[in-house]
Amino acid sequence: MALPARHHSKSRTNKRRSHHALTKVNLVSCPKCKEKVLANCVCPNCGTYKGKMIVDVLKGLDKKEKKAKQKELKSSSKETKDKDSK
Repeated sequence: MALPARHHSKSRTNKRRSHHALTKVNLVSCPKCKEKVLANCVCPNCGTYKGKMIVDVLKGLDKKEKKAKQKELKSSSKETKDKDSK
């Protein structure tokens, strides 16, 4: 098996790795519930995408959790209506 004739210096290795840095994730707020979500993705909190209901977030919850989630979504929609009217 072939081996390299000379080793790469630390600076040369680091120059190569200079492009491996991670970038920040671009989060935007959901227009319905104001949660931070990835751009162009369905909101995991309320299940909407571009103003349309795509995923039923209440489907997999039990009765107690479902009631709490409905209350939360209702209060967040009231807050957005209040802000829009001002």
